[in-house]
Amino acid sequence: MMINETHYQYQLTDGQSSIIMPLLFIIKAIKLMTYLKRLSLICAICLGTFMATLDISIVNVALPTIQNDIHADMATLQWIVDAYALCLSACILSSGPLSDRFGRKKVWLWGVIIFTLGSVICAIAQQHEILIFGRIIQGIAAAALIPGALSLITHAFPIDIERVRIIGIWSSVSALSLIIGPILGGFLVYVSGWASIFLINIPIGIITVLLGWYGLSESADPENVALDPFGQLTSMLGLGLLTYGLIEAGSVGWSHYRTVSTLIVGIIFLALFLMIEKRVERPLLPLALFKDRTFFQYNLSSFTLGFATYSNVFFIAFFLQKAQGWSALEAGWRMAPEFIAMALFSMSFGRLSSYFSVRKLMICGFLFIAISSCLLATLATNSHYGIIGSYLFVLGAGMGLATPAIGALVMKSVSPSRSGMASATMNALRQTGMTMGIALLGTLMVQQAIHYMVLQSQTLGISVSYIDIVSLVTENTTNSLDKGFVTLLPEAFNSGFAYAIATAGISCFVTLFIVLFPVKAKHKVLTQQITD
Repeated sequence: MMINETHYQYQLTDGQSSIIMPLLFIIKAIKLMTYLKRLSLICAICLGTFMATLDISIVNVALPTIQNDIHADMATLQWIVDAYALCLSACILSSGPLSDRFGRKKVWLWGVIIFTLGSVICAIAQQHEILIFGRIIQGIAAAALIPGALSLITHAFPIDIERVRIIGIWSSVSALSLIIGPILGGFLVYVSGWASIFLINIPIGIITVLLGWYGLSESADPENVALDPFGQLTSMLGLGLLTYGLIEAGSVGWSHYRTVSTLIVGIIFLALFLMIEKRVERPLLPLALFKDRTFFQYNLSSFTLGFATYSNVFFIAFFLQKAQGWSALEAGWRMAPEFIAMALFSMSFGRLSSYFSVRKLMICGFLFIAISSCLLATLATNSHYGIIGSYLFVLGAGMGLATPAIGALVMKSVSPSRSGMASATMNALRQTGMTMGIALLGTLMVQQAIHYMVLQSQTLGISVSYIDIVSLVTENTTNSLDKGFVTLLPEAFNSGFAYAIATAGISCFVTLFIVLFPVKAKHKVLTQQITD
């Protein structure tokens, strides 16, 4: 409430003014404190998201260096990325209910602290087992950070227009971390080694905790809590076994008993998870919400976004380094157009939403992603960077539009009291998509590269065993192979990259078709089978 100081000084006596002036000062001080708390809230949430997202892009560009230093094969590199994504997607469903039960501020701040400790473990790791363990800790903590941020924003900014703008800022910070990640990661790897990409999280984590402790306000909705330990266990086992089976298929093949058995058992555990969720009083995964066609569509879009785009950093980094021969630093700079475009369009999202509906912006973003992914599949080992950069820019523009649009649409489809659950569901599906994308598309990339080398050995009449070819592709082990044959490896990775990125683009087209032309009858039957 604004108070005109001059008016009161003119109307009141000196004695009255001596009372009013301190009150005016107190009011101004309260307004300043409120402003600082809101600013601290926004900065803390953005820094937490920045830290969690940074470790997606910054790690990918360092993978070839990590492979050489700790003598890891391709499956291990997939696990270094997927251990984070898997734990994030598996635990994210519990983070929402835990936040609703124990307090969103408390759970989020503990997430920052644990994430920082996980970064320390990764930095001091000398074996790949310790590194993967550190990534697991980071993934569990990130499950509280990423969905918790959106829930905190929803409660702090109840007005739709204001909330959409803050979500746009939050998404742009996420994009900024992806921009800085490859560049900073390449620089740090070049100057200080790969451990420094994890050490950078320590000062960021400390600052985030201090800002969050001051700026965040506690909120909780314990009456809507869904604590479901059996559902959590079966979902983690199902996703973990599926991921393991998909990654192992790249090394031992799809017909191997290890691949088949783990995939079957993983599917069984996921089926048990759905059965548990249908019968538990307060489910971990709100299957009943999927009866709403819009909620179903936007969460399907969130899964595809993770599958096709959040995983592509892994493949683009490998294409630039393994197929085109750039160093980590050079590859980091060359990946920047994707994330610059993502940041630009994310920052403009609030303004664009004033002219176009959020749904139209999401559809436009998916079109950009699908088209650019298919164009990236046409690249060769000697493609000019101008072409590569332009394709990456279009891809980033699509991500910048689709990411905040999906978040806003999902949160709008539920009541504020269920925001924690809805946010966790959306992010769980997105991170599950990323996990499945790296596992499945990574396996397709490896298998296509192996297939390419087998065909070349037959065409050139070079006698080389299948095991040696697998070792060459997955572990970069030459084993005294013909030097001319080894020089074909960049072409093999290029072939594998094209296969994987084209599959990602096709998945976006399929999702667009489902969103634009939903078959209501079939959808009703599907959701009825899941939720009844």
